[in-house]
Amino acid sequence: MIKGSKPFIEKKVAYSIEGISLASIASGIRYKDRNDLVLIKILKNSNVVGVFTRNIFCAAPVLVSKEHLELSNPQYLIINSGNANAGTGDRGIDITNKICSLLAEETGCAPHEVLPFSTGVIGEDLPISPFKDSLALLLSKLKQNNWENAASAIMTTDKVAKYCATKVQLSEGEVTFTGICKGSGMICPNMATMLAFIATDAQIGKDLLQDIMEKAIEPSFNSISVDGDSSTNDSCILIATGASNIEVKRDSIDEEKIQYALSELCMTLAKEIILDGEGATKFVEIYVTGASSLKDAREVGYLVANSPLVKTAIFASDPNWGRIIAAIGAASNKKINTRKLTMYFDSVLIFKEGRRDDNYKEEDGKKIFLKDNFCISINLGMGEFDASILTCDLSHEYVQINADYRS
Repeated sequence: MIKGSKPFIEKKVAYSIEGISLASIASGIRYKDRNDLVLIKILKNSNVVGVFTRNIFCAAPVLVSKEHLELSNPQYLIINSGNANAGTGDRGIDITNKICSLLAEETGCAPHEVLPFSTGVIGEDLPISPFKDSLALLLSKLKQNNWENAASAIMTTDKVAKYCATKVQLSEGEVTFTGICKGSGMICPNMATMLAFIATDAQIGKDLLQDIMEKAIEPSFNSISVDGDSSTNDSCILIATGASNIEVKRDSIDEEKIQYALSELCMTLAKEIILDGEGATKFVEIYVTGASSLKDAREVGYLVANSPLVKTAIFASDPNWGRIIAAIGAASNKKINTRKLTMYFDSVLIFKEGRRDDNYKEEDGKKIFLKDNFCISINLGMGEFDASILTCDLSHEYVQINADYRS
């Protein structure tokens, strides 16, 4: 971290990025009277990198996007909401390739210079007609400062559009970042059920851009959980147009500044996903310290964050610490010593030396759990590794939203 350089991330702000134009329209894929189709045009010779779901049932657009990204930098991204085009076999891939070809015919680019993305209901064929009928209109509506509309159009069960921006002062001048994402349910790495699109006008080589991106998403998009379920369509795309002509070189102070700015921007978007978790009423950080490895720290964090018993206790404002230690006890590292473990709710000591702290009072824990935002801190007393996992509660509304999702 560079001293005194913490970037100011502006929530609900989207700066124009030179070399990026966007459009969104209502195509009727699933939703009536709302935008559900987005087109992003990218300046030629921009560098584009991506990180995608590790779910073995990854969707057709994920398979096609990964293949296309290996061939060249894209000129267009096309994104639809309402239909995930996942679990659709070869037919889903054929439809996705046809969409890329249709856009290529309209624009003169090659089909492999199009990256497709989808989000929505799994297992239904993606209709091709909305794309055939909408591409000309989409292209006519492209403009630079259209990030907010794009953020709204990619939503599914999201309640709010998620976008933010920042400016970073480098040695040769100022560069700009803007990012949008969607995600509300089926949120658990790797990554969450989320789409994220981030762009900068900085000039960054492709290998360095990929490294910076992967470092940024590990503590952010890859460290959140709403419900413990992994998605088929996760995609995170980072674009560097280079339009500012400000080059970021590897192993430079500028690289450190860019890394920090992108990490903070991704963390801001990740927190927005948790805050907008389906039916969520509380934002909770599970902070695990004193682990013998990063793997152990993250595992313990996720065991607590994903426990339905813990999440429902959080919703009920019930400081049921017994559910938390039970979740920790399922860890694969059986060398965890329960007598060395300590646990706090914010600054309130709950558990030490294998039992509830003598000074702990239930009303003190209750006060913490009544808050909208708090931290459960767990020190394993085994080593120097730590991890932070962001999560939320599990409410009646979550059940209702997902019970009615396809109706």
